[in-house]
Amino acid sequence: MNYPGNVKKTYIKKVNYGNRGMDLENLISIMNEYYIEKNIAVIYKKPTPIQVVKYDYEKKRISDAYYKNASTLDYNGIYKGYYIEFDAKNTNKNYLPINNIAPHQLIHIKRIMEHGGIAFLIIMINNECFLLSGEDLLDFINNSDRKSIPYDFIKEKGYLLQYNYLKGIDYKPALDNLIKERCDNEKKD
Repeated sequence: MNYPGNVKKTYIKKVNYGNRGMDLENLISIMNEYYIEKNIAVIYKKPTPIQVVKYDYEKKRISDAYYKNASTLDYNGIYKGYYIEFDAKNTNKNYLPINNIAPHQLIHIKRIMEHGGIAFLIIMINNECFLLSGEDLLDFINNSDRKSIPYDFIKEKGYLLQYNYLKGIDYKPALDNLIKERCDNEKKD
């Protein structure tokens, strides 16, 4: 942009990657509220555990705190008698870096599944949203040398989720498919 005196100024917009998943989490929260209101499921976002160091009683706010321990997954609850737990991941690349999933989260996903629960990721990638089962996630990580999960794998193995910014992300149909697959596999065994 040229200003008087032919002074040229350029502005560089700082990119903040810290909250890139917030839109995704908001879409999930909208739908979770709907599920609770319609008595479809009871699913909540888990708060990250913190240890308060200083509290300002006059202003009624925390002035210093730290995370107690690493959080597991973002959401948990119950649907059709199944315990479910999942995390929301967002990427602006054509892949999901595996290092976006903490090692303790992978361990937690495995433990949930070992105890009969359902664990998965909801992934926003290429302006599309997918539900990727914990089984498919761990299978990919255990059988691949890649450091990222490509879009094509997510598209092939995941369930495409419908969403809009007013109604949220409806992941119930994909969850119904996961439950149906589990029941079908149990009948085979």
